[in-house]
Amino acid sequence: MSPADLLAYLIGWHEQVLSWLAFADAGRAPDFPANGYRWNQLGELAQNFYDRHRSLPFGERTQRLIQLQSTVLQEVTARSEADLYGTGWYGKWTKGRMIQRNTASPYDNARARLRRWLKTQS
Repeated sequence: MSPADLLAYLIGWHEQVLSWLAFADAGRAPDFPANGYRWNQLGELAQNFYDRHRSLPFGERTQRLIQLQSTVLQEVTARSEADLYGTGWYGKWTKGRMIQRNTASPYDNARARLRRWLKTQS
């Protein structure tokens, strides 16, 4: 996996989280993890993220991720603690926990993959 793919992966998860919030704000139930995918198909979902962003040059991917990070932060800070952590949103998981699991956790995954990639480059 290349650094460009890692950016696409992170972009995809940020976009996914924002889509969940948009659905919830509209009073609709989000598709978790994504429309047409189940939690046991995250590899296929990641491939979808790579394919969807393949045409974006590396610099544009970087800018897109920065923009999405800012938007997610704005969405989180605009919500009350009760909205984020007061009730379950997806089973036992609160909205705040689902946002954290699906934005911060992919960074951990990407960081580990990038370290492996860097070892193969030396």
